Amino acid sequence: MPAASGGTKSRHRATTRGVGSLGSILALGFLLGLRHATDADHVVAVGAIASRERSVRAALLIGATWGFGHALTVLLVGSAIVLLGVVIPPRVGLGMEFSVALMLIGLGALNLGGVSARAAELPREPSRPRAALLRSLGVGVVHGLAGSAAVALLVLATTADSWVALPYLGLFGLGTIVGMTALTSLLALPAAWAAERSAWLRRTVVRAAGLLSVVVGLTLAYRVGIVEGLFLAAR
Repeated sequence: MPAASGGTKSRHRATTRGVGSLGSILALGFLLGLRHATDADHVVAVGAIASRERSVRAALLIGATWGFGHALTVLLVGSAIVLLGVVIPPRVGLGMEFSVALMLIGLGALNLGGVSARAAELPREPSRPRAALLRSLGVGVVHGLAGSAAVALLVLATTADSWVALPYLGLFGLGTIVGMTALTSLLALPAAWAAERSAWLRRTVVRAAGLLSVVVGLTLAYRVGIVEGLFLAAR
């Protein structure tokens, strides 16, 4: 009887350790998702879009939409890599990263050329929230495509169990949504403050965000295309 009791206790301890380990892995996924939201190219892209908004609430929705697009893409592509063993060739991965660079340049150009003096002088003019949200969703999807392979490899390095890997990916995505929503709210404060003060300040904030997006985009394009060899690799 004591032996049976000891065996039960051993199984209980093993189960507890297993549950604790699973909880730690899933918590790690959520925390890494929060951290992932703060990557420079993510922040710059969403900042370029959010800087055009006149309220923190509108910017918050943009951050959440970006996070949703990013999380959905990472979950779908990451699941295909984890479950089906899909392999993304290095050049395809570099091409996805280069598309992020082009997107950053495009977003910056919109900011630099799209805020006319007349528009800025009408701080209460109705905005186009649907266009901004669709733009943010598309940006999130592109970022998700570029980062899916790295996230999936991170999952595989953490656990080979698909029943753990899929919730991990889901919580990673949830972490990016929460992180980017909170971060975008903070980024929107200067833009909202500037919009209330003067047209010149609003233009300055929007164009500064656009210039930063262009600079980061060009830097990323050079790194991916030249340093990492997207355009120099053997054909």
